Amino acid sequence: MKFINDEFIDLVLSVVSEIPRGRVASYKQIAIMTGYPKNARQVGKVLSNADYYGDYPCHRVIHEDGSLVSFWDEQANLLEQEGITVVDNYVNMKIYRW
Repeated sequence: MKFINDEFIDLVLSVVSEIPRGRVASYKQIAIMTGYPKNARQVGKVLSNADYYGDYPCHRVIHEDGSLVSFWDEQANLLEQEGITVVDNYVNMKIYRW
């Protein structure tokens, strides 16, 4: 997939909407779940514009290594409000992965 189309956007947002409170998923994980395992960056692109499509728990999507999104200071606070422990901008994926 060389571009982001409406079908891909819908798939990504559908998966993200199912991530339960207190859990996180990685961009790679979302890409795999949508059937496009090599499109983790495109997942990030979709989520960076998710406000345009509605209210989605994008704060629950982080990097595969557990690191939070750069330049989004509110993400750690939102995750901690859901009971997820954030240490030095990292989440323990072994504990909190969906």
